[in-house]
Amino acid sequence: MRNVAIVTLLALTTLAACAKKTETVVVAEPVSAEPVYTGKYK
Repeated sequence: MRNVAIVTLLALTTLAACAKKTETVVVAEPVSAEPVYTGKYK
């Protein structure tokens, strides 16, 4: 029983290592907009 579990884990790790890897791209957007010049202090 223990050998079966070890072989199963080895098979799963081998499949996971050979699986196609996908790239994730994270686009960082600004949290808040920059202040706009209003001309209040001239």
